[in-house]
Amino acid sequence: MAARKLMNYLSGKEMRDWITSTHFWGPFATWSIPIAAIADTQKDASLISGKMTFALLMYSSIFMRFAWKVNPRNLLLLSCHFTNTCAQLTQGTRFLKNKYSKTDV
Repeated sequence: MAARKLMNYLSGKEMRDWITSTHFWGPFATWSIPIAAIADTQKDASLISGKMTFALLMYSSIFMRFAWKVNPRNLLLLSCHFTNTCAQLTQGTRFLKNKYSKTDV
């Protein structure tokens, strides 16, 4: 019964309209930014650009608000920019540690 209800929802007009809208494809494409930031956490911190990290942090913070305020709310976009904000904060912390906590031995 639950499987049939789920299939009816997934194949319904509302779902098709959402999948073919910018409310789906915009966030879908934008997910490449946080995925790249998360992948970059495995790279050397000396490669991080502080200015770009700050710019991406501000960009995602602004678009999180937009995703919440737009009608209807775009929770997929909100989750994407929330993830990116967390990833950029991580990268920013790595950048600051690398730049300011050097010890001369």
